Amino acid sequence: MNQNILSLEPKTVWKHFTALNAVPRPSKKEERIIAFIKAFGADLGLETVQDTIGNIIIRKAATPGMEDRKTVVLQSHLDMVHQKNASTDFDFSTQGIQMYIDGDWVKAKGTTLGADNGLGVATIMAILESTELDHPALEALFTIDEETGMTGAMGLEAGVLKADILLNLDTEEDDEIGVGCAGGIDVTASRSYVLEPTPQSALAYTITVKGLQGGHSGMDIHKGLGNANKLMARLLCDGFDKYGLRVSRIDGGGLRNAIPRECFALLVVDMVHQTNFERATTALIFAIENEYSSFEPDLSIVLNSCELPETVMELEVQQPLLKSLQAAHNGVYRMSPDIDGLVETSNNVARVMVDNGQCSIGCLTRSSVDSSKKDLSQALKSTFELAGFAVEFSGEYPGWTPNMQASILKVLTDLYKDLFNSAPRVAACHAGLECGILGTHYPEMEMISFGPNIKGAHSPDERLQISSVQKFWVFIKAILAAIPKA
Repeated sequence: MNQNILSLEPKTVWKHFTALNAVPRPSKKEERIIAFIKAFGADLGLETVQDTIGNIIIRKAATPGMEDRKTVVLQSHLDMVHQKNASTDFDFSTQGIQMYIDGDWVKAKGTTLGADNGLGVATIMAILESTELDHPALEALFTIDEETGMTGAMGLEAGVLKADILLNLDTEEDDEIGVGCAGGIDVTASRSYVLEPTPQSALAYTITVKGLQGGHSGMDIHKGLGNANKLMARLLCDGFDKYGLRVSRIDGGGLRNAIPRECFALLVVDMVHQTNFERATTALIFAIENEYSSFEPDLSIVLNSCELPETVMELEVQQPLLKSLQAAHNGVYRMSPDIDGLVETSNNVARVMVDNGQCSIGCLTRSSVDSSKKDLSQALKSTFELAGFAVEFSGEYPGWTPNMQASILKVLTDLYKDLFNSAPRVAACHAGLECGILGTHYPEMEMISFGPNIKGAHSPDERLQISSVQKFWVFIKAILAAIPKA
């Protein structure tokens, strides 16, 4: 299946992307991909360095005639989001991504594709390997753990890089030149509870929310897509008052940077309420599916009877859990008043787990304005603390402030117009890019971000446009040849 990918143009990029996707590379478990990239650099005879946190830097001298140009950093991250459909039998820790061609797109079979940011890594590998491209002196920076904390970028020491310009290859629309991004902070609410015996006069049910699109919790948050955890809260919130509903287990969502597609709950209701519960829940399911039908056509909410669990969570914790989950803000919080169409601040209720005496809620709050990020994260903290949860902030990273006067921006916009006969969109994005963090280490370095068309990142619907990769390759070759003199 992956062999067909090797026939695509530009062959050198697709060759490296295929090789990369054969190596498991989840965030925080990048040992194999680090070794892979180190071996790649060493085999080329290039200076290859691993820093103390795990980032890889590979240096390549300028080609003849380009020695007087500014040095350039080519930067992408090594890790990828691991998400799969519940029905897909796949082990990310041992299997390579199974890719296939669908028209003008490359997709993966039931899993994320890893084009974010594997295509950027593969492109840098192709440039390092080339003996034909004109380019200035290069520093290839391959960072780790971008997707779950940006710890690679945070841990990069000042002074390691010597370049004047950084080209970040992690933007997902090929007509966009990125000049800014949002910062973020992880919000985690946790609480323990007492396991109580399941009432004997109860009937057990499972509710499964599935079939949602999911997607990137920054780039897709404005689309109003369904959040499986929030839908489950809606289904359960007033269940005790009406039907004596008790929760045994909830398992929803996954990574903080992915909009949750699926959520599962195991619950019981008082036997005397069986008819009313089933009738009312079925009606609510119908209403929710109808609400989302135009933009979540595959949403499926299934209510099934099952065997009684041995225990349920204590009511004194269940009720505040469900009410706080219902109340917690999810989605766009504030649009930018300065940049038309840009989300300024948002939150993703990403992960909900209730099991074996422990419950937790994990969120990712993003904003391009630090004060607004603090406002929303404090609002979430207040919501969960009122429900008796302990709340922790972690993994905070800064945004990237646009520099519209950067000389490299003019180079890219002029080249884009010459090559493609149209003007690019110069924009900030609501995703988290490493440029904001790297800029704190290297405040004088000019930074820009661009890339090919990638749709559905952070979900099993992730796909990479073949023709866009060809366009991207033309663009980056031209950029390297046009880097100004130092």
